[in-house]
Amino acid sequence: MPLSVQKRREKQKAELRSELVAAAHKLVQEEGYEGLTIRKLAKRVGYAPMSVYSYFADKQDILFALAEDAFETLARRIEEHPSDDPIEALQAVMTEYAAFGLGNPNEYRTVFMTEKTKLPEGRSYEDMEESNPAMKALISRVEACVAAGKLHGDPRAIATILWAVGHGTISLLITFPFYPFGDPQAFVKRMCDFTLATLSTQDVPPLTETPVNC
Repeated sequence: MPLSVQKRREKQKAELRSELVAAAHKLVQEEGYEGLTIRKLAKRVGYAPMSVYSYFADKQDILFALAEDAFETLARRIEEHPSDDPIEALQAVMTEYAAFGLGNPNEYRTVFMTEKTKLPEGRSYEDMEESNPAMKALISRVEACVAAGKLHGDPRAIATILWAVGHGTISLLITFPFYPFGDPQAFVKRMCDFTLATLSTQDVPPLTETPVNC
């Protein structure tokens, strides 16, 4: 059955947005944060700047879109490493996160180390989390560790601690490349192993008093 005019327009809009996100990825990979401008993005895809504004309100809006796209890519990479051992499965999340960050330092610095002072227009935190399959994978694998008695406490709190350690480690490796960390991947593994060993000895409480659905 032929697509209706509305469906066809929606399909075209989604395709153009994907094209813009792909072009934005290339811009930050090549030129970093300063290279990501509405004008440059429009020029790269051959559209007028005002056309880009119909998809993204500003530069920060583009950064959120890049983050969501990066988390989808990361989630696919994580799912390529299943394991019957819940700790090994959880370690795979950290390993892939590190490989992604260290393999794309310009993009990691731009997307994940740039301050985001507000949510995209019309989006809530719940919306953002729902569209983050990488965080879902992390929490799910932490839940498996808790169910197996390998870790104890609130899965979201544990996942957030691991995320904070992973992000901090990768950020240091990217911004202080002259420091003698040794092999980057080995250092990430050491930090991950140390954090998991520490967490395994504790009953980790929730981050806030208000329950949050995982």
